Amino acid sequence: MKSNAVIAIHGGAGTILRTSMSAQAEAQYHAALHDVLLAGQRILADGGHALDAVTEAVRLLEDCPLFNAGRGSVFTADATHELDASIMDGRTLEAGAVCCVKRLRNPVLAARRVLECSEHVLFTGEGAEAFAAAQGLALVDPDYFHTDARYRQWQLAHDRQQTMLDHDGASRASLPADAAAVAVAVAVAADAQEPTPQEPLDPNRKFGTVGAVALDAQGHLAAAASTGGITYKQPGRVGDTPLIGAGCYANDATCAVAATGAGEMFMRMVAAYDVSAQMAYRGATLEAAANDVVMNQLLRIDGRGGLIAVDREGNVALPFNTEGMYRGYARVGETCITDIYR
Repeated sequence: MKSNAVIAIHGGAGTILRTSMSAQAEAQYHAALHDVLLAGQRILADGGHALDAVTEAVRLLEDCPLFNAGRGSVFTADATHELDASIMDGRTLEAGAVCCVKRLRNPVLAARRVLECSEHVLFTGEGAEAFAAAQGLALVDPDYFHTDARYRQWQLAHDRQQTMLDHDGASRASLPADAAAVAVAVAVAADAQEPTPQEPLDPNRKFGTVGAVALDAQGHLAAAASTGGITYKQPGRVGDTPLIGAGCYANDATCAVAATGAGEMFMRMVAAYDVSAQMAYRGATLEAAANDVVMNQLLRIDGRGGLIAVDREGNVALPFNTEGMYRGYARVGETCITDIYR
């Protein structure tokens, strides 16, 4: 009998700058997405749980400097890093999350430990790091998250901020986080050890998150998400990624969802949960529910971004209302599918 087991991933959404996407850069993104999908597909093919598949997929995305999570995280206005992650098990509705962590190599692994080893759901900052360290997870020096490409984004954003201050003398410290994302596109990294291609998404309208959703052969669903935040954000700002129901949700009765977009809008719409709720309470299909949330509900409040979702039948939905979203999916026994543009 053919398995319905499937995994889907995303690496962020935004406004595509086709002129800045070289063939080499495009190939790098497709290759990275393909490798992550293969790893998750293998877990599912071996009969592994959806929770393990999404954990491994997001861990690999965190370790890849092409994406804004883990190793490739952007800088805050203070030139520091603050990382968030979450995970949810559709079997039990158990969830775990961490936010504003600065020393956890893989925040998604910490979120998984919160789910499995704590009565709580969300830990923040130093408390999250202490919990993770007690669980034996790797702590790194903050310099681990430094990449030259992301730092150049920070420098350009900082210079632009100073220019704005010079013009009107007014402080921008209270601007909303999305308004502070003023970095411009960066050039191809010169260091061959840091294979970051020319940025194909307009950083003024780029929402850098990674996520994974999966259905396993036993019929169980899971979702996970991770992010490095927004370039030049105010320290302490938290978006939708670590908030269960906003950026991440899974329920075996309906679907698993991982979102990427303007975090404040996804929080206000409780976007990930809304997909599940529409399926549960009005009998919507996965495709109809996901499209309504992304194309109607979010756009009512100018919420830009997208999401990935899979239901208990193995249907996959990958809607987004921006010009592009790094994405892909892989069914057990079939070829991995990756895409970037609309």
